[in-house]
Amino acid sequence: MRVESITLHRVGMPLVRPFETSFGRETERDVLLVELHTDSGVGWGECVAGAAPNYSSEYVDGCAQVIERHLAPLLLSATAVQARDLTGLFAPVVGHRMAKAALEAAVLDAELRASGISMATFLGAERTEVECGVSVGISPTIDELLTEVQGYVNAGYRRIKLKVKPGWDIEPVRRVRELIGADLGLQVDANTAYTRDDIAHLGQLDEFDLLLIEQPFDEEDIASHVELARVISTPVCLDESIVSVGIAIDAIERGATSIINIKPGRVGGYLPAVAIHDACVGRGVPVWCGGMLETGIGRAMNVALAALPGFTLPGDTSASDRYYREDLTEPFVLSKGRLAVPTGPGSGITVRTDLVQQLALMRPRTLRP
Repeated sequence: MRVESITLHRVGMPLVRPFETSFGRETERDVLLVELHTDSGVGWGECVAGAAPNYSSEYVDGCAQVIERHLAPLLLSATAVQARDLTGLFAPVVGHRMAKAALEAAVLDAELRASGISMATFLGAERTEVECGVSVGISPTIDELLTEVQGYVNAGYRRIKLKVKPGWDIEPVRRVRELIGADLGLQVDANTAYTRDDIAHLGQLDEFDLLLIEQPFDEEDIASHVELARVISTPVCLDESIVSVGIAIDAIERGATSIINIKPGRVGGYLPAVAIHDACVGRGVPVWCGGMLETGIGRAMNVALAALPGFTLPGDTSASDRYYREDLTEPFVLSKGRLAVPTGPGSGITVRTDLVQQLALMRPRTLRP
């Protein structure tokens, strides 16, 4: 198909409650959306970059600029495009995986809608529902944390993930484990907040029978993850470190990780995400789908990805009301701890363009050949 125009939307999505990690505290998400018009139809993609370069070197303003100045011209000048062509097409632009992933999602959506094929079928999904976990931010007090966690337990989530950082780890985890009991899955996510000097301290988490500890050290510090994995019984999971299939394989073979969190935006798109999934399945390493506070646009595609066979742990594909009172698509609703995989063509959802316009932070920018 040929791309006729690319419209960039910036939307402000208020969160139902503040979300705090070791990187900072968010009350609203600044969302960059890609609306792609082709000679075969329309597709939508969502960029997962944050407002500031604290989780990643990429951030919303930067992604918008990279798309507008570098990636979109490549896409608009191509005579014919498929999603599988984009790695080669975008090769002149080094890095900027979140920007590339947003465009790949929009191309995939348009391509599959035109073909009448669902994202789940195209990616190789084997399930019609996916089990859902929930990510719980750092709270002002432990009592407030316990109240929030109890609400998610009552809602039926299959796994609780706690954000941790130095000074907010052992006691909050202990209290949550006491609250939820031994049977419900519990894991922690450090978002690179610790150093090798904290290895002995992190070993105290072994007593809580966690599913995993996620990314305790800097994303480039594979060696410290290897050392931690040698001395604790809790499985070590990598997130920010995993930006390509090659790095995933290297981390597995070096013993730095025994579980991998796959985020399509972080690795450059859904096709690279499938490649990492396949590499992990071939090595017996379980994967799960991470979340970046996506709206229904990104959530629909993540749910489709999470239905692949290697995604054996509940992901961060929470229901829409976990983050937003009103979503940009029809809401994703939790049912017995699961979300249904969309079955319609493309992402399988309908974008509420009226709400996109209502929540716009600035005028849309339309790019043409």
